[in-house]
Amino acid sequence: MKVIRVFPRKTKASPEDSLAYFGPPGLLTEADKVNISVTFTQDLPKAEELAKSWSVIAPTFIGGPATGMKGNNFTPGKYLKPGYVITSRGCPNRCWFCSVPKREGTVVRELPITDGWNVLDDNLLACSETHINQVFKMLGKQPHKPQFTGGLDPSRLSKKIAKQLRSLHPKSLYMAYDTDDDKDYLEQAAINLWEAGFSKKAHVVCSYVLIGFPKDTLEQAVNRLTFTREIGITPMAMLWKSENGKDRSNYHEWRSLQRLWARPTIIWSKENYIHV
Repeated sequence: MKVIRVFPRKTKASPEDSLAYFGPPGLLTEADKVNISVTFTQDLPKAEELAKSWSVIAPTFIGGPATGMKGNNFTPGKYLKPGYVITSRGCPNRCWFCSVPKREGTVVRELPITDGWNVLDDNLLACSETHINQVFKMLGKQPHKPQFTGGLDPSRLSKKIAKQLRSLHPKSLYMAYDTDDDKDYLEQAAINLWEAGFSKKAHVVCSYVLIGFPKDTLEQAVNRLTFTREIGITPMAMLWKSENGKDRSNYHEWRSLQRLWARPTIIWSKENYIHV
């Protein structure tokens, strides 16, 4: 069966094989089935448009995280470029702004471990010690340095985990600073990583910092971003989006701030320290 996968937008993580499409079908395109995969909720209208054009080719289905669809076992290269890997789904944290607990559940499901080096688990460190050790062992055998772009929970990044991560010599490691409750955990995780041998100057250790959520202010957001930088971590601002897609009235100010705090060369430039 020829199954074509269609994506509303192309990203660094998108597969690039001959059955991956990023727009309407061509005149000679043939398929037995079409799966439209939607990651971002703002792409759902475009997915609906694509479904209309692809439905004349073959039975067409819309799925993916943006639809609330629960994920199954991970198949390398199917909906993500080879190298990206998911070894577990679900998160016990129940963060108000996150769709993962609703979509995947609050009990972590450990999946069969497949090869890859860019880990996108919802909360890898919430897995069992055995699973984490097996994932680290797999990463140590890959042809590329590991990346943890899915984010690691700073509250679970112990001294032992920090030492294990250091032994892998990752290319990049991301944590998350989403609410004020994360501040102390982030600082302690940073201490653990520095003590394990990570270098502040290498800028390998990063953290997503959520900004622009309801009742957040530009000043408060800059304070969180600045704190992250001050403890040696590269902050990467993530602009909050509501489920209905409505933006804040001063969206352009938030967007400008997010862009500034997503460029390491600016973040770490002595001449361009960022203020409101």
